[in-house]
Amino acid sequence: MFDKEMVENIKGKRQKYNEKLEKLAAKRPERQTNFATDSGIDINTVYTPENLTGVQYNDLGFPGEYPYTRGVQPNMYRGRLWTMRQYAGFGTSEETNKRFRYLLDQGQTGLSVAFDLPTQIGYDSDDQLSMGEVGKVGVAIDSMLDMETLFDQIPLDKVSTSMTINSPAAILLAMYIAVAEKQGVKQQQLKGTIQNDILKEYVARGTYIFPPDHSMRLITDIFAYCAKNVPNWNTISISGYHIREAGSTAVQEVAFTLADGIAYVQAAVDAGLDVDEFAPRLSFFFNAHLNFFEEIAKFRAARRLWAKIMKERFGAKNAKSMMLRFHTQTAGCTLTAQQPDVNIMRVAYQALSAVLGGTQSLHTNSRDEALALPSDSSVLIALRTQQVIGYEIGAADTVDPLGGSYFVENLTNEIERRAGEYIKKIDDLGGAPKAIEFMQKEIHTSAYKYQKDIEKGAKVVIGVNKFQMQEERPKDLLRVDPLVGQRQADKLAKLRAERDNEKVQKLLKDIEKVAGTSENLMPYFIEAVKNYATLGEICNVLRGVFGEYQQQIVF
Repeated sequence: MFDKEMVENIKGKRQKYNEKLEKLAAKRPERQTNFATDSGIDINTVYTPENLTGVQYNDLGFPGEYPYTRGVQPNMYRGRLWTMRQYAGFGTSEETNKRFRYLLDQGQTGLSVAFDLPTQIGYDSDDQLSMGEVGKVGVAIDSMLDMETLFDQIPLDKVSTSMTINSPAAILLAMYIAVAEKQGVKQQQLKGTIQNDILKEYVARGTYIFPPDHSMRLITDIFAYCAKNVPNWNTISISGYHIREAGSTAVQEVAFTLADGIAYVQAAVDAGLDVDEFAPRLSFFFNAHLNFFEEIAKFRAARRLWAKIMKERFGAKNAKSMMLRFHTQTAGCTLTAQQPDVNIMRVAYQALSAVLGGTQSLHTNSRDEALALPSDSSVLIALRTQQVIGYEIGAADTVDPLGGSYFVENLTNEIERRAGEYIKKIDDLGGAPKAIEFMQKEIHTSAYKYQKDIEKGAKVVIGVNKFQMQEERPKDLLRVDPLVGQRQADKLAKLRAERDNEKVQKLLKDIEKVAGTSENLMPYFIEAVKNYATLGEICNVLRGVFGEYQQQIVF
């Protein structure tokens, strides 16, 4: 990228510069002995063209062109800002509907649904295993009746919706499709995303139901169904977010996420799907953590690495198959209960790194999330943070504004190299489904080191291990009504008394029969939910056919 004579000249000047640093160090010792990113990449005092020896401009290219280092669209945010998609959900569908409509009124441009724990693992609210968890960390969705209420007065042909749901993703998508049809909206008009990423559940999160092979079958059923019927829907959001929240480094987040992506693509190809038929609707979900420049470089490296994987490994020919399009959420694990207002600044810088890294949509966490589900006022500050970045500070005026930075380009190259080494290791182990324990061990080791650095004071966390202060107890926190579980149980009892139970049982039998074959299950799920079969009833049928996954304990 740079003239060889110029690089040699810089090397000569570097020697004199290093001599100055040595003299300065004797007078003014540096404030820490080692400067490095969270992934352990050493940070030099200064970067010059000599740090980019061997790099060609084609490794960057223009935005919207292979290998997409600089972004997936030629004009990026000059054409349209990222989707401002605040994650929300608590209590009943009625309560969450009010929050959705409030956020849309305040300028949010997309919806993102948080489901409660029973919904995530396929139990109805009146199940014994759901007691005490209904509506606590998200909205309770037991049947299409709840889904209808959730999107009441929200036109599904006008709004894109992201649903953070994994093991029972096919069933929740079926409910969404059915509700849209009831609104008069055709499947072809729907836009949105289901997370549908089960491998990261085994690796880092834990809301799995079925064994990997059966889970992968459900995922490829969704790929095939949506390719033909819901063409504008993102059929999976391959998630590094939860891998990072579990304690991985930035390099591990990229590597393990893309390794999971490779497994999904391979499973779909093995199921007979053409890569260019489904790959354009794959999407990703990343974490925006605290190390500002490393995060920007991480997003750029991930885009370039995925483009090469899709072109070279899978032979993709459609340009859209090679584009890594991603949603970003600021890092929940970095929020502190101490001095919660400081979280506003943390979130703002994390959000800015996502924008400078070229995200397609963004959720900004709220100041009080280390204490409770966010209040209306906290959610509004979080949304306004995105709007300030988008409209006021000029960050969206040019594409890839840090492209060409000696430091950022060096970091991008190093993250790509190290992530590639991890992917090679996972390939050698037989791919992501067979490397679950390896990835878990790597994450556990990184999480332990990160925590020890905080405890030793090597990593500063304001209000936790430095700059502490006496604080009043927080006020105005959101509390979920403890009676929400009983209300959901009453609603279920009424539903079962009024629906056509004979027809529901027949439809459940059909699902049981088809689950034992290779036929696509999506049409059967849609028909069942239209007749108000519940999430738990359908999942219990699948449990009977597929069995349940038992997590291995890894130390």
